[in-house]
Amino acid sequence: MEGTSFKALVITETEDKKYLRQICDKTVDDLPPGDVIIQVHYSSLNYKDALSASGNKGVTRNYPHTPGIDASGTVAESSNSAFKPGDEVIVTSYDLGMNTAGGFGQYIRVPAQWVVPLPKGLTLREAMCYGTAGFTAALSVYQLSTHGIKPEDGEVLVSGATGGVGSIAVAILSKIGYPVVAVNGQKDASPYLQKIGAQRVIEIEEATDKSGRPLLKSMYAGSIDNVGGDILATTIKSVNNNGVVTSCGHIASPDLPINVFPFILRGVTLVGIDSQNCPMTHRCKTWELLADDWKIPQMEEVVTEIGLSDLDQQISNMLQRKHKGRALVRMT
Repeated sequence: MEGTSFKALVITETEDKKYLRQICDKTVDDLPPGDVIIQVHYSSLNYKDALSASGNKGVTRNYPHTPGIDASGTVAESSNSAFKPGDEVIVTSYDLGMNTAGGFGQYIRVPAQWVVPLPKGLTLREAMCYGTAGFTAALSVYQLSTHGIKPEDGEVLVSGATGGVGSIAVAILSKIGYPVVAVNGQKDASPYLQKIGAQRVIEIEEATDKSGRPLLKSMYAGSIDNVGGDILATTIKSVNNNGVVTSCGHIASPDLPINVFPFILRGVTLVGIDSQNCPMTHRCKTWELLADDWKIPQMEEVVTEIGLSDLDQQISNMLQRKHKGRALVRMT
């Protein structure tokens, strides 16, 4: 493998707080230390990648850098006996694409403990149709179900429903029988949300309470929140007694303007979702669910496939909130 060359998206800091995105030639010798070298077949674009690609030092400290928190591909070389050349594998989360060269390069080198064998029932392409977004959505659905929220308990609200996590959450919930209410943040997105499984679609204004009241009318059995801020606060005040709300994003705001009343008067449970450091046993089980019982039939409605050369524009679209669903990046 020594000296093997490949293409990668590289973000360079040209001057203070100005960044250039370019497709560059790299070699495996440029990759960080690790046990497993993987030839990347597919990656995907996540909001964290867009932040890294625009110079967000809260995500990536040092540049030049190759983002991409997701990768699926085949093992090219391994010093760990758990993997052998030709094995099909997935790598998501941990430090991949943040401060370790990521999946927007055609090769990555990572620790063996980051690597998940591709489960039966998924192709490398399908795995990255889900990627971190789908994995996070599945963790959120899992938390709702393990906390006792059943389809017959009532509607489940999904905020940020046109994004990657939200879209797949809507589709998984719909497949396994939950009635889904999707919060629409984009013009003319209602037909898309209904096609992937939403029974009702509401606008952001309807999902955001400005009254300041500590409790609102009970409306939902549970919720998967992807945006934070006022919508999350409103949702917590609007779920039923013993309702469950999962939180995995803060694109609207990291702040939570709320008091304790929903928790002590209605017994609401707020569950944080950490896909980055999810234990490997739980990680593998969740991927198995996505490969089998929770595999969604509407995936091609959710996914737009692009090449490495298309990433620059797609990153700009995501940062401007013009992006919908999932962007699958073809790397070979």
